[in-house]
This record gives sequence, C-alpha cells and structure tokens, in this order.
Amino acid sequence: MYLNFHTTPRKNTIPPPALGGNVTPNQICILGGGFAGLYTALYLNRLSWSKCKKPQITIIDKENRFLFTPFLYELVTREFQSWEIAPSFEKLLADTGIQFHQGTIQGIDLEKRQVQLHRGEIFSYDYLVLAVGRETLSDLVSGAATYAYPFRTLADADLLRERLRVLEATDLPKIQVAIAGGGPGGVELAGKLADRLQERGQIYLFARDKQILKNFSAFSQKVARQSLEARGVQVKFETSIDSVSSNQINLVHQGQVRTISVDLAIGTLGTQSKEWLRPLDCQHNSQNQLLTLPTLQLVNYPEVFALGDLADIRDAQGKQVPSTAQAAFQQANCAARNLGAALTGRPLLAFRYSHLGEMLTLGINDAIVSSFGINLRGSIACAIRRWVYILLRMPTCRHRLQVVKHRLKRLILDWLVSHRQQSTAKSYWRKSKY
Repeated sequence: MYLNFHTTPRKNTIPPPALGGNVTPNQICILGGGFAGLYTALYLNRLSWSKCKKPQITIIDKENRFLFTPFLYELVTREFQSWEIAPSFEKLLADTGIQFHQGTIQGIDLEKRQVQLHRGEIFSYDYLVLAVGRETLSDLVSGAATYAYPFRTLADADLLRERLRVLEATDLPKIQVAIAGGGPGGVELAGKLADRLQERGQIYLFARDKQILKNFSAFSQKVARQSLEARGVQVKFETSIDSVSSNQINLVHQGQVRTISVDLAIGTLGTQSKEWLRPLDCQHNSQNQLLTLPTLQLVNYPEVFALGDLADIRDAQGKQVPSTAQAAFQQANCAARNLGAALTGRPLLAFRYSHLGEMLTLGINDAIVSSFGINLRGSIACAIRRWVYILLRMPTCRHRLQVVKHRLKRLILDWLVSHRQQSTAKSYWRKSKY
C-alpha cells in the first residue's frame, strides 16, 4: 500500500533561514541512510552555521545499519567482518547531533511537506533529501523471486553465506553456481566465490552483452576477463537466464534455449523504483527515476533534493551520471553545500560529476585500480583499493580508526603466524638433514 498525493505545479519557494535566537531550527529530513543520504547528513553537519541557526537533521531508513557496499563481497570470503562494513547508525551518529529514526516509508505529501511511515508516524520537513535508492526487481526472471539469491544488502550476504556453508558441508563433487549479470556486481562476486570454493566449485557468469563491465575501461574489461578465466569461471556472453527452479536454470543464447543444473543461482541485475515514489506528482523518466535540476532539486519543489540511483542526474555533457558509490559521494557533497547555501541565502551550484577511476575486487588479494591513466592489478591494487576505501571513504573518523586498528592487528597476526610457520619449516629441514 502507498499514498498517492497529487499536486499541481507551484511557485518555486524555499523556506526562510532560521536566524538564531529562540527560532525553531529548520528541519532537514533525509530519506535513506546509504552513501548519498548518510554522507549528505555528515557533510551538512560539518558546515559552518555562523549566519543562521544550525538545522535539525534527521535520517530515516528501514535498516538500523549503514552498509559499505564495496566491501560486501569481502563478507563472502570472510576477509571482513560484518561490523566493519555495516556499523549501526546509533554508533556512527553518536555525538553528531544528527537524529536517526528506523522506519518504513509509506508516502510523501510534497505540498504539506510531510513524510508518513507505515506505523503512522508523520515527519514534517523544511527540506527533504530523497536518497532511498532502488530495490531488487525480483520478477524479472521467472522463478527468481523464489529460487535465486539477490546480493544487494547485508541480509542478502548473510543468506548467501549460510547457503554456501550448507553446500560446502555436502558431498557434492562440484558445487554449481550461476550468476546473472556481467556488470561489476556479477564480476566481483564471481571472483570471490571462485576463490572461496576453489576446486569444489564451478562458477558460471552469464552476461547479456558481448563483453563484461560495459562502460568500464578497456583495461578493466581485459584484466577482469583474464582473472575470471584463470579462476576457472565460465563466462557466457549474449546469454540471459529465462527461468530459475530449485536445481536448474533455463538459458537463452542467440534464440536457442538450453537447461543446466545448478546448486545455487544468484541475481545481480534488475532494479526498480520504490513503490511509493512512483505516484509522486513530479517529473519522472521512463525508468521512473526522478528528474532533477542541475542543482539536484526537483522541478517545482526546490526544497526537495533527489540523489543516487532514484534520480536521473546528468553531467555537464548531458550524459546520465552512473549509479556508483563515487557518484553518490559527490552528489552528497553538492547537496549538502546547496542546502547550506539555501539556508543562508546564497546561490546554489550546479552538480559537476568527476570520474575518478575504477576500483574492483577480482578475488582474494586481487583487484583492479584504474585512475587518471594509472592501471594496476593484483595484490598492490588490492591493498590500494582497500586502504583508499577505509581511510578516505568510510564514514566518520571514529569508525575508520576502529577498522584501521583491527586491520593492522590482523596484518601483524598474519605475519607472526607466517613467520612461525617458516621458522618451523626451517627447523624441521635442519633436523631432517642430520
């Protein structure tokens, strides 16, 4: 069920700034605690508010944890622990003054400037940031909703790990795994699963296009394909999954249909807009993404900002900005600055997307880094990717410090174990020699 609020175009008016004293602070409501939403709140909180009273910032999300999605794949191979990539909002926002409310959104009244949750709570706002992302399109393939495992959330990763644990405990000679999607999600997951299962697994990656990693650099495409082949992953191009059942999938390749047996099917493609977003009386594109002004505001609703993959955001050349974490970071920074400008009566700036490069994991201790003409692969790229994300992209200094301390402890312990094993081997060799 969702609310359907119909409005008519109105004059572009924004709330006046709260100028201090006993004036009630402006209420900024941020829907969605992902990259775009959380970082908008954090960037806003760091701004100087000398000219007006600091606004009250509230994040609303159905989950109680933030998810650092680039490291979701590392959970599959046990390289990271859940607390590292999914800290609670309560811990992240402690001592920031930012409020968090866990709840499921039912609808928005753009005219009354109200957000309604399923439990009946109503939140009034002066400014609204829409950053809820999109949701998995489970009915894209017949049977996928029942038999295929999605891979977008922490709960998805936990379910996948449990399924892998069950399969690994069986006497199956080969665990057959099918992954739908030749984008970064499918490629990264295929590499991780191949490294986890080793000789016990056979990974199939099905891509609808003639290549994997469409829109990525030629270097990333080439290295990723070589890496998958080296790991024994069978990549099937121009192939789509027509249906999924409990132990098999039907494939379509150049009009021909065939069936293969699988023990695990994973879908990494297909998203749709949130149901309650579709009836909003504002402009949408054919994919139900919200159309925005260059300042990230909705047309006719300048107090509403739309970020992330729920919005159709264009760069300076008119090309749609990709739905990536780096784009979300940049949009959050722009939205925070523009909210600050609106609250202090300054002009707003147009969003300018800068492509900073590509970083992909290819497996355990293996990755690609391609940025500003520098192309790296292997363990060096893996270390760079990992530490860039930890030191520069993870939220809050406190959480970064906790992760850094844990990572350094692991490095030291791994070195000590390796050194001890080498010493034991040398000692055994000397004794056997005599």
